Amino acid sequence: MLVAERHRKIVEIVNKKLSVRVSELSKMFSVTEETIRRDLEKLEKEGRLLRSHGGAVSIERDQQLELSYLEREVTNAKEKKAIAAEAVKLIQPGDQIVLDASSTAWYMAKELPNVPLTVITNSIRVAIELSVKDQIKVMSTGGMLSSKSLSYIGPLAERSLETYHVNKAFLSCKGVHLEGGLSDSNEWQALIKKQMMEIADKTILLVDSSKFGVRTFALINHIEKVDEIITDSNIHPSYKKEFEGKNTKITIVPLL
Repeated sequence: MLVAERHRKIVEIVNKKLSVRVSELSKMFSVTEETIRRDLEKLEKEGRLLRSHGGAVSIERDQQLELSYLEREVTNAKEKKAIAAEAVKLIQPGDQIVLDASSTAWYMAKELPNVPLTVITNSIRVAIELSVKDQIKVMSTGGMLSSKSLSYIGPLAERSLETYHVNKAFLSCKGVHLEGGLSDSNEWQALIKKQMMEIADKTILLVDSSKFGVRTFALINHIEKVDEIITDSNIHPSYKKEFEGKNTKITIVPLL
């Protein structure tokens, strides 16, 4: 098989399966894993797929599943604003925190008082929101720009976080599942959120009640890695009981 034909078929397979591992492609085409890695590197440069840890993911999948920041801003806005306001209560002057690129984190940035803080974020919208608060030091991860979420993702963004340590990480996700853990529809977002958890003393998960019982494409981390969950009063009582049984603090915010 010619190299060009193999490349065409690899793209077809990735788009059909949404994600595929290097080892799978190596067996399919009877070539070494190193050859497949070179293929994936070339195809990524051509904009035909995205490499992931151990394989590749479909660009079409990311376009289909990652909601734009405008869509996320209006989805369950009432719940997200209430959760964000509660999360701000956990912040003390002098804290060093990290905020992800979720719409809830953006609402939180709007609520933050202008007091001495250091905020690391991969979100352009969060950084702009905080730029008018002169006592808050804002640090951006940099990295590959996701136009849908207006956030930085990818290996550069992940590596930039490795050099820092923060008191608290505030993040959201697409799914919270007792067995499946925290998950996101976009693998790049999942990876940077995991790194945010790694550099923090404490992780606070900000999720509205619709996220519970949901398990999406990419694992962020296990439930046990979360120190506190803030959600709204529409959460089913069974989930509250389950998390309390795991000794995970859960704060339920009433909706007015």
